[in-house]
This record gives sequence, structure tokens and C-alpha cells, in this order.
Amino acid sequence: MSKKIIINKKINSYKKEIFISGDKSISIRWVLFASLANGVSRAKNLLMSDDVLASINAIKKLGIKVNIKKKECKIYGKGLGGYKYKKNITINAKNSGTLGRLLLGILIDSPRPIKLIGDKSLSKRDFKRISDPLSKFGAKFKLTKNKNLPLTIYGSKNLSPIKYIEKRGSAQCKSAVIFAGMKTKGLTIIKAKKSRNHTELLCKYLGLPIKVKKMRNFDQIEIKKINKIKPLNYNIPSDISSSAFFIVLTALSKNSKLTIKNVNINISRVGIITILKKMGVKILLKNIRIYKGEKIADIEVQSSNKIKSINCPSNLNSSAIDEFLIIFLVAAKAKGISYFKNLGELNQKESPRLKWGERILNKMGVKTIVKENCIKIFGNPNLELNKNIEIKNYMKDHRVFMTSVIAALSFGGKWSIHDRDSIKSSFPNFLEITNNIIGCD
Repeated sequence: MSKKIIINKKINSYKKEIFISGDKSISIRWVLFASLANGVSRAKNLLMSDDVLASINAIKKLGIKVNIKKKECKIYGKGLGGYKYKKNITINAKNSGTLGRLLLGILIDSPRPIKLIGDKSLSKRDFKRISDPLSKFGAKFKLTKNKNLPLTIYGSKNLSPIKYIEKRGSAQCKSAVIFAGMKTKGLTIIKAKKSRNHTELLCKYLGLPIKVKKMRNFDQIEIKKINKIKPLNYNIPSDISSSAFFIVLTALSKNSKLTIKNVNINISRVGIITILKKMGVKILLKNIRIYKGEKIADIEVQSSNKIKSINCPSNLNSSAIDEFLIIFLVAAKAKGISYFKNLGELNQKESPRLKWGERILNKMGVKTIVKENCIKIFGNPNLELNKNIEIKNYMKDHRVFMTSVIAALSFGGKWSIHDRDSIKSSFPNFLEITNNIIGCD
């Protein structure tokens, strides 16, 4: 199978109803919580991506039994102190920052050193941002170049609670500290810039001793030591980040309508919907309900004839952080100049995404100005491409690949997009669903 795809045709009109793979953030967290529970946890619609499989392999290496049959995954948890493993083990987080960082919080009291490694992309990401607060509990870390993977964690049985200020809006760092707080006597207090809150919601649903006080610009989270986690049966809802690609594809098409069923619309994840609505995209949320603390809905989107530019409020950044590449494509077709600011966190992802967003737009002939983690995009409502574009050497960032596919289908031209296997980390059947909608190879 070729590792690149060629797209040389624009989308046609369509009316479809689709289901998207399970939410990646919830899938990884379910695996970790289930591994700490007392008893058997079951999940349906668990995302079978490389990131989630890496999570499953990690807990198996820590002595937890996992059984996957047909559409159900069972994890046989052994309790908070139930991990059993050999000396000098190495855990490979592959491309998953969520797994790598959250797992360090869980391993805060590990009796033996554990080495954590990742792929080329993850090994370039900053792990000092999580080793620093976890060190204050009493654990010790040895990092490559003082901030990168591979690293070794030396857990402690004499943990002290901490007060932690999370300023970046990183749900990964916040969640790692929550897991560490669960294993620490006393009260751990977190003052966190608002970010996705799946960990807190799972804690509340499981009846764990966590308090969340919502302020205007941050959340104050208090967590106490816990003794037991009950098993968690979960039907994983669809991923809003994966859905975003097809929301934008439909918005940029002509005479099209798409319904995406059973999507997680957690308030900390729906920045893209807020932003696109401000830009004139027609989106309706239907059949809204609450499932185990998470808000779920069916998303209906229609083609948008008039797209407006936006001066995007930066308070929406954290709730749309994984979707900005695809949002930039909408701005490319807007009337006027769109402005997005304070996006430094984009360059802490699998690739320097702000740079790649600029690069893709420039290859399309869209004028941009990037300065101090801000980008201006000079939109063109009549933008249509008739040239060759090649996308490669992007550190196999799955979102760069999928954004390029949507750009090709929306604006035309002949696109050669390398590293199709990159989607295995988050959305393995992305091309299959794309083909189902519009007949793309």
C-alpha cells in the first residue's frame, strides 16, 4: 500500500449521516482509570488507534489483563496498588502525549524506576512541564536534555500534597497532577487555566473525592487521597476533534448536509463550533443529552455560502486547540482578514502546528502574517486551486495529514500527501469515512 495519497478532484454535493470513531481523550482515560479500578471494566466503541493501543500495551506491561473481543474491551483492574512489573521496564507511549503525561502521574508512587520512551515526534515535546510539578510530590525524574524523552521516573512512597498553578491550559498536565493527588495523603490543590475536563468528570462520576470550583478564567480543583475506584462501564461517544474535519468539509462544499451521530460536545471541547458559528457556518446540535457526566449530541452542518472573517477571542483557544488547522481552512475562504492570537500551545503538539498551518495556507496561495504566536489570514471567498501541492516531512502529525485532505477536496488542485499511516494514531478509518461521503480514494 502506498504511503501517500493523490487527490485531484473537488467534492461534489452530498447528504449523509455518519458515525465517527470513539473519543480519543476519553478512550485513553478510560483505559487508565479501568486499570486502577477494583474489578472488571467494559467499554464499547473504544477508539482502536495507535495512541489507545499504546495505552493498553502500557497497562499490560504493568501487569493488567486486557481482553478485546469484537466491539467490547474488558480491563481487569487490580486496584490502586495493583500494578505488578519487573525491574527496569520500559513503557513506550509512541505518539501519545496524553498517555505519556497522565501515566507519570499514576506512577508517582512506583517502587521501581520506570523508563518512558516515545516516537520521534513525542521525544521532541516538553516533559519538563509535567516533571516539575510531579517532582514537588516527592518523585524524581531523569530527562534527556533536561526536558525530553526518554525519561526515567523514580517514584516515592512518601508523597506530599502540593499546590499547583497550571498556566498553559494543558489538560494533560492538570490530569497528571490529579492522578498524583489521588495517591497522596492530604489535599492537593490545582489552580488551572480552563482546558478539557474529562478527567474531572470521570472522577465525579466514579464518586471520587474531587471538588471543582469554576472561576471566570480558571478552575480550582481539590483532590484527596483515594482508596478504591469502582469498575467503569462506558459506551465511548464519538470524537469532536475527528468530527471537525467533516464539519469543515461540509461547510466548504456546495449544497451539502451532514449529520454526525452521538458526538461528545463537552464544553471544554466545542470551541470549534463556537468559532465556526461566529464565522457564519450553519451548525445545529440535536438530541442533546448527558451520559456519565459528558454532554452528547448529534451535529448537523450545512454548506455555508457566506463565510465571515473572525477576530477570534483567545479565551476559545483551549477549547479548540486541536482544531485550529482545520479552522484556518475556513478562514481561507472567508471574506476579510481573520486574526487568531496567543497560539503558542499549537507548537507544543505533534508538530509545530502553527508553522504548518501557515505553510499549508501559503502553498494554497493564501496570504498570511505570523508574528509572536499570532496569525492573520487574508481570506478569499472565490479561492479555487489549479496547481500541484505536496505535503511531506511534517513529523507524521495526523492533523496535518487530515487537514491537507480536506483542503484538497474543498479547494481543488492536485495534492500529493505523504505518510497516510499518520492517521493511525488518532483516526484510523478517516479515509474510509471520507470515501463513504464523497468517493475519495
